[in-house]
Amino acid sequence: MGEDTEYRPRITDLPCADRPRERLAEVGAGNLSNPELLAILLRVGAKGENAVRLAERMLNELGGLTGLHRASYNDLCNVKGIGPAKAAQLKAALELGERIARSGPVERRVISSPADAANLVMYELSALDQEYLYVIHLDTRNRVIGSPREVYHGSLNTSLIRVAEVFSEAVKVNAAGIIVVHNHPSGDPSPSPEDVAVTRALVEAGKLLDIDVLDHLVIGQHRFVSLKERGLGFSG
Repeated sequence: MGEDTEYRPRITDLPCADRPRERLAEVGAGNLSNPELLAILLRVGAKGENAVRLAERMLNELGGLTGLHRASYNDLCNVKGIGPAKAAQLKAALELGERIARSGPVERRVISSPADAANLVMYELSALDQEYLYVIHLDTRNRVIGSPREVYHGSLNTSLIRVAEVFSEAVKVNAAGIIVVHNHPSGDPSPSPEDVAVTRALVEAGKLLDIDVLDHLVIGQHRFVSLKERGLGFSG
């Protein structure tokens, strides 16, 4: 075999039962592995590897689905075998997933537990490589008003957070209560002393404004911590 005829395994070289698209049609998307699902989006592989093998290598290089979620367009383009077209396909698919996670009648959604609030923003916040602070506004029946609002990004610190910014939208929409949510890019949602201090400051400000701070959630990778449940920053 000469240099110009190097063997390049293809999806079509695999047994029919091992082809991702055929398997999806037969057993459903939920039964496919992560590389198989990505291979369907990639459609074709790279030199020396089919789409499934390319997907496996890409996940290994980026750090799994979490790394893929966080990767920028340029990050994807820099993976060997992933050019601009494949990178665009992947970013489009990830963005659609994020929009689906945010879709639905948010304005009528009732928050009855910390998990309800976390689910509104976990998909988006878990992918960010900086700390972001969001505020969820609630009416007197704990129904969400509008969409979660980003009010700050950077290191969460009592000397940097402006309390007025956190409550400004709540005052405008006449919210009865708010839930503050921020992420830990490390993936570990354990509250820091600064998180507790920020919570304490916001709770006290809320009392003055007659707006209840119902909770402060810290989002990590696929998990979260409720400071209210742990009694951190909330008195009584």
